[in-house]
Amino acid sequence: MEKRPRLKLERSTADKLFEIAGWLLISVVWGFTLTNYPNLPETIPTHYNGAGQADGFGGKASILTLPLIASILFVGLTVLNRFPHVFNYPTIITQENAFRHYTNSTRMIRYLKFSIVFIFGLITLKTINNANGKENGLGVWFLPLSMALIFIPIIYFMIKSFQTKQ
Repeated sequence: MEKRPRLKLERSTADKLFEIAGWLLISVVWGFTLTNYPNLPETIPTHYNGAGQADGFGGKASILTLPLIASILFVGLTVLNRFPHVFNYPTIITQENAFRHYTNSTRMIRYLKFSIVFIFGLITLKTINNANGKENGLGVWFLPLSMALIFIPIIYFMIKSFQTKQ
């Protein structure tokens, strides 16, 4: 791997807002989960098929895995985002193009962190509503929405990365 420049990136207002929104959303997901935990039945849905129907069940403590996984992914990506020089790029990184590539890639990670927490939050909400008999499944829209929230931004930022001149 070539020796890449290490830059200290200043966050834009939008970057800061995405970070704050992500941390707030993590807090909301945890708060919602812990608030509803005592009212859950002993058996809750733990897995859904591609059509959004529950096809696996387990103890109510398994609801805690959703915000836990979301938190681990969010914090892990937050730490990783401090080191954009280790990311994979479609071009050779030079002193001249490093700022543009690093800014683009850290924004993509920031958006993906928020999307991951949002998706896990939706799964948590739907699981709690399913367990309490208020809903049945995730809905047929859930899988396409989740894929769109992840892959549309990845494609957008990849195109933007290829357009960044060397």
